[in-house]
Amino acid sequence: MDTTNFNPENPTYEKNLERVSPFEIKNELIKLAQADAQKSTATFLNAGRGNPNWVATYPREAFFLLGKWGMQECRRVADNPIGVAGIPSAGTGIADRLMAFLDENKAENGAQLLKDAFDYMVKTHNADPDELAYEWAEGIVGDQYPTPDRILKYTEIFIQDYLKWAMGANGDNSTFDLFATEGGTAGMCYAFDSVQENFLVNKGDKIALMTPIFTPYIEIPELERFGFDVVNVSANKVDHDGYHTWQYPPEEIDKLRDPSVKLLCLVNPSNPPSYTLDRSVLDQLVDVVKNSNPNLMIVTDDVYGTFIKGFRSLMYELPYNTMCVYSFSKYFGATGWRLAVIAINRDNIFDKKIAELPDDKKEALAKRYGSLSLDPSSIKFIDRMVADSRMVALNHTAGLSIPQQIQMSLFAAFSLLDVANGNKYQTTMIDMVQARLKALWKTSGFTLLPDPTRAGYYSEIDIMVWATKFYGTDFATWLNTNYEPLDFVIKLANETAVVLLNGDGFDGPAWSVRASLANLNESDYLKIGTAIRKILDQYYAKYQNK
Repeated sequence: MDTTNFNPENPTYEKNLERVSPFEIKNELIKLAQADAQKSTATFLNAGRGNPNWVATYPREAFFLLGKWGMQECRRVADNPIGVAGIPSAGTGIADRLMAFLDENKAENGAQLLKDAFDYMVKTHNADPDELAYEWAEGIVGDQYPTPDRILKYTEIFIQDYLKWAMGANGDNSTFDLFATEGGTAGMCYAFDSVQENFLVNKGDKIALMTPIFTPYIEIPELERFGFDVVNVSANKVDHDGYHTWQYPPEEIDKLRDPSVKLLCLVNPSNPPSYTLDRSVLDQLVDVVKNSNPNLMIVTDDVYGTFIKGFRSLMYELPYNTMCVYSFSKYFGATGWRLAVIAINRDNIFDKKIAELPDDKKEALAKRYGSLSLDPSSIKFIDRMVADSRMVALNHTAGLSIPQQIQMSLFAAFSLLDVANGNKYQTTMIDMVQARLKALWKTSGFTLLPDPTRAGYYSEIDIMVWATKFYGTDFATWLNTNYEPLDFVIKLANETAVVLLNGDGFDGPAWSVRASLANLNESDYLKIGTAIRKILDQYYAKYQNK
């Protein structure tokens, strides 16, 4: 972004800047905030991005300990003193060697998790111990291409079980195939790419976005290549006191009854409001699909689901129609690992719609995927996604790196085993972000209403709501008339060294701001709440002196 002439006092420039992604604006806000911190007593506080300031320790310690065993397996085959070893050897005995290693290192952090995870897979899924140990040995060393390319055998089982817990299966026995991807961002790209490559959504077709929503879901459909006709389904419901509930009124959900709407994308819990769909919205979505738009394809991005007890994903409400993108990045503090999966039910709308394509489209797809199979029509949509991720020609080297897959399986195993401990890790994560959320709102003077659907990973604050409640509609009208909405986050950075994102960049209310509750300490959010109120009060002081 060219911001050579960035001027926080220029309303015209602010208006033009509102067309830019909030994540690009953030970079300029950081410069302003850092400059303010240098010339004042303010502390630079960046709550603009959702990178967590915690890490899950036990799964990482298990990963590093497993790496030590993996190297033993390599040296067991060949060990050249110049630093060259063999590769792990399959066959009887490798599981026994793993168990012996864990016994010898039982005092090491991670040893118990490895043993319990191994026992879980053997006892719960009747895994072959030697086969499982070999997958771990090769996976931790990273000596092979991913095989299968979509996801490793036992990694898939671990994560299938994890998703049942995390996404609220509640006894639903639907089986989802998984594709391990380089973070949720790659999953998003692959989803848009493959629905178009397979003629499921074509340029100019109508898709729907449940807004506010993570900005790439807004920006990708606008690219020339896609050019989708976007329908916004807005979470504009307010209660009788004028507070946002961040839920979807029936008339907004009813937009999806139009059968020309081919694809629905949502983030659940939402980003930035951070609210999950309430039961009435879930029920209406089910009714829409069952009775009005049965061919609707759904992509649900559920990365924040684990921050709500009893979360229920659309992947289990509408398993036939829904593709779930789930990332391990936020819950486990692992954004740098780039770990995610795409989950698609084995019986699904995507395969059905491909089978119903006209002959000319089928012929084009047979040509596209013909190098992969003598019967390309039999290739499932999720496997087409794998191929598309490597432009088909490189399908044989597709897939997420196998050390990454091992770390992902250990994250999953850690949570599955924690269920017996009362989900202590989840409780800790939820309590931490909720405490930060309460700190933010406490010093702002705003009212945070209790709501069981609120995850609290982010907080979206509509400044205009509070301008009206504190100082009246005349002041709110004056504020909106005399200032661009972006002015608030610019002043916040320039005068208090605090960085928040503009909520309208997520198709939220024009005067809303987004704060991440993940990347700073609780005491920092007390300062941010104070800063937000300070800027609002400054506007009011100018209004009184007009």
